[in-house]
Amino acid sequence: MSNRPFDLLNEAVNKEVLVVLKGNNQVRGVLKAFDIHMNLHLENASQIVEGEIKTKYGAVLVRGDSVILVSP
Repeated sequence: MSNRPFDLLNEAVNKEVLVVLKGNNQVRGVLKAFDIHMNLHLENASQIVEGEIKTKYGAVLVRGDSVILVSP
């Protein structure tokens, strides 16, 4: 059971996550790594618009200050 927010992220490493960003942008991908600023390294990442894949990116780095929500 997770006691701290980063414990949840640790459990999500190498699993697919949905990341909601400022401006109502969404990215889905496999969480490979993160840091204390909540910068996220995602692989097999795709932009999601209205529940559908719009753009496939591959590997991306999402800047932590744009993250609103991470859903494992």
